[in-house]
Amino acid sequence: MQDELRAAILAYTSNQAYKPMKPRLIGERLGLSQDDIAMVKKVVKKMVKDGELEYGPRHLVLPTDPKHPARNSLGGDDLKEPAKQKKKSGGKHVVGVFRRVSSGDGYVRPEGTPASAGKDADVYINKRNTGDAASGDTVRISLGGSSGPRGKSEGKLVDVVSRSTSKFVGAYHESEGRGLVNVDGKVFNSPIFVGDPGAKGAQPDDKVVIDMVRFPSHFHEGEGVITQVLGARGQPGVDTLSIIYEFGLPGEFSEEVLAESRRQAELFDESIPDDRRDMTCEVIATIDPLTARDFDDAISLKRAANGHWELGVHIADVSHFVQEKTPLDREAYDRATSVYLPDQVIPMLPEIISNNLASLQPDKVRYAMTAVIEFTAEGVPIGAEVFKSAIKSRRRFTYEEVDEYLAEKSLVKPSKKRKPPKPTGVVESLKPEVDRLLSDMFELAMILRKRRFERGALELNMPELEIDLDKQGKVSGAHLEINTESHQIIEEFMLAANEAVARHLADAGLIFLRRVHGAPDPRKTKALTEFVRSLGFTVSNLQDRFELQTLLESIKGDPREHAVNFATLRSMQRAIYSPEDEGHYALASDCYCHFTSPIRRYPDLTIHRLINELNAGKKPKQQIGTYFQWGDHCSDREGRATAAERELNKVKLLNFLSDKIGMEMQGVITGVESFGIFVEGKDLPAEGFVHITALGDDYYKHDRASHSISGFRGGNSFRLGDEVRVAVAAVNVDARELDFRMLGKGPQAAKKKKKGRAGGKPGKSPQRSQGPKEGRPPRGRSDKTGKHRRKKK
Repeated sequence: MQDELRAAILAYTSNQAYKPMKPRLIGERLGLSQDDIAMVKKVVKKMVKDGELEYGPRHLVLPTDPKHPARNSLGGDDLKEPAKQKKKSGGKHVVGVFRRVSSGDGYVRPEGTPASAGKDADVYINKRNTGDAASGDTVRISLGGSSGPRGKSEGKLVDVVSRSTSKFVGAYHESEGRGLVNVDGKVFNSPIFVGDPGAKGAQPDDKVVIDMVRFPSHFHEGEGVITQVLGARGQPGVDTLSIIYEFGLPGEFSEEVLAESRRQAELFDESIPDDRRDMTCEVIATIDPLTARDFDDAISLKRAANGHWELGVHIADVSHFVQEKTPLDREAYDRATSVYLPDQVIPMLPEIISNNLASLQPDKVRYAMTAVIEFTAEGVPIGAEVFKSAIKSRRRFTYEEVDEYLAEKSLVKPSKKRKPPKPTGVVESLKPEVDRLLSDMFELAMILRKRRFERGALELNMPELEIDLDKQGKVSGAHLEINTESHQIIEEFMLAANEAVARHLADAGLIFLRRVHGAPDPRKTKALTEFVRSLGFTVSNLQDRFELQTLLESIKGDPREHAVNFATLRSMQRAIYSPEDEGHYALASDCYCHFTSPIRRYPDLTIHRLINELNAGKKPKQQIGTYFQWGDHCSDREGRATAAERELNKVKLLNFLSDKIGMEMQGVITGVESFGIFVEGKDLPAEGFVHITALGDDYYKHDRASHSISGFRGGNSFRLGDEVRVAVAAVNVDARELDFRMLGKGPQAAKKKKKGRAGGKPGKSPQRSQGPKEGRPPRGRSDKTGKHRRKKK
């Protein structure tokens, strides 16, 4: 589809009658559908990058032929400057995403650069040549012949192709009769002028939202206008509001969307229509967190006389309530995912659907999309059927109850890493058929889990720390999220259903949104191999998934475990949504999609709709370009949700630590750079920075291959994954900066306070993401490896 569109655009713009216009208008003139018009902008960007087209002023599309009439129709002055820049730079232009650093200089990540390339592929832009670009903007640059820092390619900004956003959040203050806003984070180096003091009733130290009128550059200051006052800095809830506006997260549902939800509620009466299989007599149960309000998956399981298993995975049938091309559907697509912030949930669907109509509540008839998978006694899948159903859950279990059941039944061995579950009498309360269901679920899940690892699935042993909040949304402590057997039962069944449904659609020859996780870049894997060797492990080539799997299993409990896990995490790519048949590396699956959570993920809803059409005997009209568009949109929205959750966690932790200067904690080194090291607390997951000048009376050299820095004289070294003891040295909440002071290395590091203070400016905290929790949704986190956690709501 993209090749055909590319050819059509080139033919249209090459015509001598062509007049400069924006990509959307080109799509309309070509008579394309709305879905395909949305693809035109993406294709044009690629054509500009490849030198087939050029951008003119106001983002108008121009042919490259200098004699084409369109190039003269805008007036000579409009095209002189770009032409000069092109000639000067040898004619090589690159489009990419801009990122500004604290020095004012910038870097551009060219479009199409794989995530595994790291920062090596970024193009350096001196602050004199960055124009008014802001972090996150898509820009066009010309490449020069000179080299930037560390031999990087150097470029110069030609123009801003598209702004990431024009709205920003910051703290209002007044100076010399002028109103100014210090934008949160490190987006701009200087305050933004916002007109008369007291605009919109803002008071000094209020958090406000501004709309940029003029972006700042090296030559002039920025100017904006206050559009909303969020409240006084530090007031409960203002930090969450700030993140919501900063990331452009959706607000309340419109009345139009709510009206459609209410209409669906009026139509639903728990009757079972003829096109649904009645499974209300089946023994079905749900397992969810204690605080869950919606239940989107349920399980049934039978064992045949020949020893085969018949697993039923019943997923809330959201497609029944969210009809295509309705306001409800458009809103769900725009949101694409629910956002799980520490103190609130921003749902993809109104709660009347997510927490009621589509929630598989116990003892109520609910509509589901059911996948019934047949396994041999050894757990080998030999067949699957997917259909619409009506179910009635017999029992709602919490994870804690299932863990207690397994412990009382002696199905799991006691572990030193976790406390035994508190007795609740769950076993005594069970009816025989439900008791048998739980027992069988555990047996099959462990068989499937064993088979999954035998085929090469990867799992990092990195338990997550969850911060605890009080009623005001302030940090009160933290706790460790342990992936117990109850979580593993649900994870294995969700993974099995996702894979079975993907194969079902692939066998039917359909295009669909897959969950794609590409193999690590060989350069990254080679670096990982060298790093692991430097730790004293004997490895051949960690490009071999089985060797990597063996390594990850063998290091559990080893002092070097953190170092290997962090390095492995960094070598992995990020999973995305795409129609491309690339498989899922971490899960060792060659065909995988997301089917199990349409309440909170739009890709799952598209899968349910395809199944409905397939079962109705229809051949869906599909265009792969549309699926690429959906995949990009849903991946971007997932990334936004992940970033917002991470940033709000950071803000809340910084607020918690702002009055705790000198507080000591154990930590793990999560990043090593030439200018210092990043450390994350073990009991409190705050990530801070120790500048290299604050490490003591020595000079340190940086070794990128081993992710370490070493002192020249004392021989002291700090490596990725090392356990250290640090103290809080400085906190800047608005700039999102935390400085640590190094106290010592190792779990038994001396807790004595040392003289001195952290020096230098902290660098930007690296974006840490956890692995592919692909069974149930990652709830706002990106995924790289096979660990699963279901976030509390």
